[in-house]
Amino acid sequence: MDGTYELFRSYFGAPKATSRSGVEVGATRGILRSLFALLNEPGVTHVACAFDHVIESFRNDLFDGYKTSQGVPDDLMSQFSLAERATHALGTVVWPMVEFEADDAIAAAADRWRDAPGIEQIVLCTPDKDMAQCVRGSQVVCLDRLRRRVLDEAGVVEKFGVPPASIPDWLALVGDSADGYPGVPRWGSKSAAAVLAVYGHVETIPDRESEWRVTVRGAAALAASLREHRDEAYLYRRLATLRADAPIPEELDDLRWQGARQQELIELCRDIDDEGFLERVTFWRPESEAIAAQAGLSQMP
Repeated sequence: MDGTYELFRSYFGAPKATSRSGVEVGATRGILRSLFALLNEPGVTHVACAFDHVIESFRNDLFDGYKTSQGVPDDLMSQFSLAERATHALGTVVWPMVEFEADDAIAAAADRWRDAPGIEQIVLCTPDKDMAQCVRGSQVVCLDRLRRRVLDEAGVVEKFGVPPASIPDWLALVGDSADGYPGVPRWGSKSAAAVLAVYGHVETIPDRESEWRVTVRGAAALAASLREHRDEAYLYRRLATLRADAPIPEELDDLRWQGARQQELIELCRDIDDEGFLERVTFWRPESEAIAAQAGLSQMP
């Protein structure tokens, strides 16, 4: 799960709430409920949640215009640590990324475990366009939880006009305003899809439109723009390419969800003044049984 996206979505979609200590906690309450709903869906066995613990990453060293924390509301930034606590308290693995981004951690996990024995499907819970590059058939898919849309490989081609392997190239040409890079002038989603559907990657697109094996409106202007900005396109593709070497130290079995962490969840709910949430939880990690009994909370057999 893309914890950063979920936290932003909760911040702008859930009611604002202030704890007794005067701290804004509404987004944290929202992500707590969102993740808990996911954990209760059929078929969920292994769960991890990645956060941009620090918004800036190695990509900011590559491109000055790349996204930063500037403009992010203070009462949203202050909830990142609370949200990470909340997801860990619910019993999931948390990846708080610093040098890399949350998307890199998710991509690394998908790459490492997509062929692991016993794994039926890896579901990447994010609507981010760049995550489409990780999709593989129906084995690794993206899920937009808000719209309840699953994107498999055929869906990627239908939506973007290119297969997953060409998504970084498509983004390099089109740009990504969310991440702060502009793309190549004159290139839009349709022209990029039409050309990349034939050539696959930026470096294999011929310099001259007369050499193209595809008919595209405004081809001469597109080719001229790419000739002028090809180096920028390579840089933007590097920015768009997710890193499969992001540091995630866990083994696959560490991601198996075994219930909430009782003491952590009690303390968190106290801190965000949401003790009523505890009544929803009926499945605790084995080491939480004694604590659950002392607290008078239910324990699933």
